[in-house]
Order: sequence, then C-alpha cells, then structure tokens
Amino acid sequence: MQPYKIDKPIRLIELFAGIGSQAMALRNLGANFTTYRTCEWWIQPNASYKAIHCADDTKDYSADFSKEQIAEKLSRWGISNNGKDPMAEDKIRKKPEWWLREVYNNIWATKNLVNIQNITGDDLGVAETDKYTYIVTYSFPCQDLSVAGKMAGMDKGSGTRSGMLWEVERLLDEMKELPQILLMENVPQVMQRKNLHNFEAWQEFLTGKGYKNYAKILNAKDFGIPQNRQRAYMVSILGDYDYQFPEEIPLEKTMDDLLEDEVEEKFYVNSEAADGLITELIQSGRLEKKCQKP
Repeated sequence: MQPYKIDKPIRLIELFAGIGSQAMALRNLGANFTTYRTCEWWIQPNASYKAIHCADDTKDYSADFSKEQIAEKLSRWGISNNGKDPMAEDKIRKKPEWWLREVYNNIWATKNLVNIQNITGDDLGVAETDKYTYIVTYSFPCQDLSVAGKMAGMDKGSGTRSGMLWEVERLLDEMKELPQILLMENVPQVMQRKNLHNFEAWQEFLTGKGYKNYAKILNAKDFGIPQNRQRAYMVSILGDYDYQFPEEIPLEKTMDDLLEDEVEEKFYVNSEAADGLITELIQSGRLEKKCQKP
C-alpha cells in the first residue's frame, strides 16, 4: 500500500472544535489549509476560537437583525453556556444586546454550525473532493470516558456527552461525498476495556464506509514535551492507503524550560479559593476526602 499524499488544498472541518487545536497544528506545520467549517455549541471556547484564529474579522454580522431576531436564531442553533445543556430561549432573551451580538458574530466569524445534533451531513459542505482534501476532526467530549469523570461511557443512545460520537456516524451516513481524512483524538479510555465494544463498532462502521483506520495511544513526553499526557488518536483514510504515526522525539526539555521566571500575582490562587475548590471537588465525588488539605 502507498501512503496517502495530500496534494490538494485542505478544507478543515472541526467537529467539537473547542479553541481550534487542530487548526493550530496545521497552521504551525505550514499546511495549505482553510477553516471550512467548525461545530461548537459552547460559546466560551467559540469566543476563544475567534480570538485565536479570526481576530482580524471585525465584521458585524448581526447588523441587519434586531435583538429579538438574534435571540431567536441563537436559541434555534442550540448554543450552550456551560458545555452541558443548551440555553433556554427565555434565558437567552434576558441577556444584554451586546452579549447577543458578540456571540452571534463569533459564530459567523468562525463558520460555526453550533450544535451537532441540529445539523445534517449536507451542512458540512463536502463537495468537489477532486479539488480539495477534506479533513474532519472529531475530538468528541471525554467526560464520560475519563477516570476523572463519572465513566458513564459512550453507548449509542445513552444520552451521555461522550455518546456524541454517534452524531458523527449520522453525519457521515448523510453525506453525498465523504471527506478523505478523519482524525479522532480523545482520552486513552476510548479504546480500552470498558469502551472497547463501542470503539470496535465505530471502526467497523468506518471500514464499511471505505476507510482504513490507524489507531494508537501516544504520550506527549515521547514527542519532546515534558508532560506525561497520553491521548488516543485514530487516523481514518478513505481508500486503501498506508499511514505511519510520527516517530518519537527525544525529550530534551524540562518544565523549567517552559515556565516563566516571573508570574503576576493575579494568576495565583489564594488559600480561600483553593479550599473552596477542594470542597467542591469532594462534594461532586471527583476528589476523595483523603486528598483534602489537613
């Protein structure tokens, strides 16, 4: 098998886009790409995406609409203020006008489709695959997989946030043309024992669509970063192509090389705030009492 070679301009589609880490990676690599679509319902990360990737876009996309019209659109699109639930329309309407316009403008500037449950495969706009290479990334929520969460899993129809993976399945089923490359990134538990049946079902679905899958758990410390941070990756390529994960990079830096010599006092957490955070973590079950400060 020959390796897949990207020889056409890349149209990047980031599902569960967050702050746009995948766009950052392509930018840092000097890739010939454009952000074609994003999909992120949580308005705070979307604002960060705008600030990081589209800071020069100062257009007021909301100018032709009243406050009431903007509120109706945001409600219909399904924005979230906490990353867990969609905001109720009455709460959206109570927000000040400047807030509504800012959220609206951030969405348009980042080409954001907002709530993955409210869109169709056609909305991703995959077309003319003879002229463009489409990369779809899907770092779906990890809260129900991570050992730091409740480990509720990602079963289809479970209603968990990690179960949003199956919305990607629906979108691919609805597409007339398929993207050439899919990239999954998540916590290692996505492909370990408790969730293995779902991960294997997902791979089987992609194989049925014509993709060849390459999955591996990588650790940041093996790629020149002084942090023991594992993440699961899967690259799926449409067609019978080979893929090799990057070779490891020797670790030559320590955390001291990355930390600033002087840090403003405002970035320090005072004892009262720290105690409050610890109490909240214990009450939520995310921290055992034996870990509490004496």
